[in-house]
Amino acid sequence: MTNWEDFLEIKGWKSDFQSVDRLLRHYSRKVRSEHTRANACQTVKALSDFAGIAPDELVNLTPKNASSLVQDFVDSLANKGYSIRYVNVCLAYLKTFFRVNGYKGRRVLEVERHYQPSRYRKREEYIPTSEEIYKMAYASGSTRNKALVLALYTSGLRNSTLRAILYGDVKDEFEDGQEILKVSVYAEMKKIATGACKGNIPYYTFFSRETVEAIRQYLKRRQKRLGVIGDKEPLFASSSKNLGPDLRRKTPVMKKTLEHLVKRAAREAGIKKWKFVSPHCLRKAFESALRNSGMDPKDQEFLMGHILPGSQDTYYDKTKIEDLRRKYAQVEFFPPKNYTSEELRKKQVLDTARLFGYDEERIKRVEEALARYASVDEAIEEIRKLSLGGYNIKKGNPRREPKKIIDENDLEAYLTKGWDVQTVLSSGKILITK
Repeated sequence: MTNWEDFLEIKGWKSDFQSVDRLLRHYSRKVRSEHTRANACQTVKALSDFAGIAPDELVNLTPKNASSLVQDFVDSLANKGYSIRYVNVCLAYLKTFFRVNGYKGRRVLEVERHYQPSRYRKREEYIPTSEEIYKMAYASGSTRNKALVLALYTSGLRNSTLRAILYGDVKDEFEDGQEILKVSVYAEMKKIATGACKGNIPYYTFFSRETVEAIRQYLKRRQKRLGVIGDKEPLFASSSKNLGPDLRRKTPVMKKTLEHLVKRAAREAGIKKWKFVSPHCLRKAFESALRNSGMDPKDQEFLMGHILPGSQDTYYDKTKIEDLRRKYAQVEFFPPKNYTSEELRKKQVLDTARLFGYDEERIKRVEEALARYASVDEAIEEIRKLSLGGYNIKKGNPRREPKKIIDENDLEAYLTKGWDVQTVLSSGKILITK
C-alpha cells in the first residue's frame, strides 16, 4: 500500500473517508483509470497536508474559505517551480473533489488558473535521430538495455506500457519465430504499471527485426542465468542487486531505471543534449519514423495508441493484423547507410570480444570505450587493459587458445591443417580455432 492510500484509508476504489469515496466513485463511473485514481488522490492528500486537516474536514469549509485554501495551495506549487501544466491539472482534480462533495451552483469554488501558453513546455526535449538511437542501443551497457532502447523506439510504447509487458504477452509469436513481433496493449496492464494503458484504449503495435533479435539475445542470457522464463514474468526484468534472484526475475524494470538508462545511453553515444533525452523522446522518434515512411495517418494514430474518431477502431480488428504488420515492415527505422571503415573496425572489435568469451560486464566496457572515441586507435589502450586478444577469458579458464581471424581465400589451407571454423564475422572474415 502506498503512503497516499494509507493516509486516505483507500482499498481499491473505496475509501473510509466519505469525501474521498465520493471522488473515487465519480472517477470509477467516468474513466476507472488507475493513473487518474492515483493522481487525484495524491493531490487531495497534498491539500490535506497543506491545510493540516482531514479530507472530510476540507469539504465542511465555507465556499469562500475552501476557494482561498485551494488558491493558496496551487499558488504554492507554482512558487516551488512546478510546471504550469502540473499546477493547473492539480487544480482540476481539486475542483472535481469539491464539486462531487456539493460545491456546485452558488457554492462552486472561485479559483484562478495559472496562464499557460498554447505551446508551453517547462522541460526541454531532444529527439535523437535514427543514427543517434542506433549508437545509443550499442552504447547502453548490456543486452537488456540494448533491447529496451530499441523496443522503445521501434514500438512507440510509453515507459509504463513497455515495463508492463509480460513474457506471456509475446510468447506465442516469439516462439513461432516471427521477425516482426506484435505487442498487445490492454487495460489489465495497469495492475503491473499504473498508466500502462492510457485511457483504457486497447491497441497493438510491433517490435522491429532489430528489436526482436536484441530481445532474443537478452532472453537467451537471462534463461542461461535464471532458467525458464514464466508467462507471468515481465519481458524486461529488474536487474537491481537489492532484490534476491527470485524476486528480481518477477519484478519489472522500474520507471526511474528506464529513464536513467536512456539518458546514460544518450550520453555514452556522444549526444550533446543527452540530459534532455527521455523514453518519451524515443516515442516521438517512432512517430517521426512512421510519418517519414508515408504510412496512412490512421494507421500511425492506431500504432501510437491514440483514439480514432467514430467506429474506425473496428478496422483494426484481428483480421487486419497481418495487413498492418506488412505496412509496419516497410518502415525504415535505421535507413541503410554506408559504414565508414572506422565503424566496421569497431564492429569487428566487438565481434571478436564476444567470440573470445567476454562476459557481459567486459562487453559493456568495450562498447563504452568504443563509444567514447572516434576511432579504434584512440580506444585501443583502454581496450588492451581488458586483455582483448586470443585468450579465453571465461571465469576459471585463463589459458590461451589457438585462434585466428583469416580471409575466406585462406580457409581451405587451414582446414587441411586441422583448424575448425568457429564463426563468420560481420566484416566477412572468418574466426577459426584449433
